Amino acid sequence: MIITTTNTIEGKRIIDYRGIVVGEAIMGANVVRDFFAGITDIVGGRSGAYEAKLQDARDTAMQELEARARAMGGNAVVGVDLDYEVVGDSMLMVSVSGTAVVVE
Repeated sequence: MIITTTNTIEGKRIIDYRGIVVGEAIMGANVVRDFFAGITDIVGGRSGAYEAKLQDARDTAMQELEARARAMGGNAVVGVDLDYEVVGDSMLMVSVSGTAVVVE
């Protein structure tokens, strides 16, 4: 399935719009991981624990988006937008939305 942030797909023609699709993932962060990420932040560098958690949440949200587009009969999603939010003290939410379409 083609998933793109653009509103068109070069070389493809959109023949039907199936509707808006959304994929969401909310992930909790581990207390130990939070502690070590805090140390990394203090001494500098990147927080690999948080980067991995963010990647997991993004992958889950994208998989959900694709599944919902397929369920609507789409074979592509255009106009994709990713949004990241922190929920509470230790929850990470990734929301991905776009328009399910049929291309040929």
